[in-house]
Amino acid sequence: MKARVTVTLKNGVLDPQGKAIEGALKSLGVDGIAGVRQGKVFDIELETADKVQAETSLKAACEKLLANTVIENYRVELI
Repeated sequence: MKARVTVTLKNGVLDPQGKAIEGALKSLGVDGIAGVRQGKVFDIELETADKVQAETSLKAACEKLLANTVIENYRVELI
């Protein structure tokens, strides 16, 4: 089974990397950029076929390592 974990900064948390990307895009002439928020995506291959076990394991991984839950949100998708 495959999963995708997406980690993004919570609303209200400053995102200097996103601002730098936004500025770079504008300097490259990319029009219509109103804002950029940067995040992380993890594509994970799981050995289990049990969806409940997979979600439980992935949420534990996010809480312990993949996301800083003080300033970041995460989303787990089984694909």
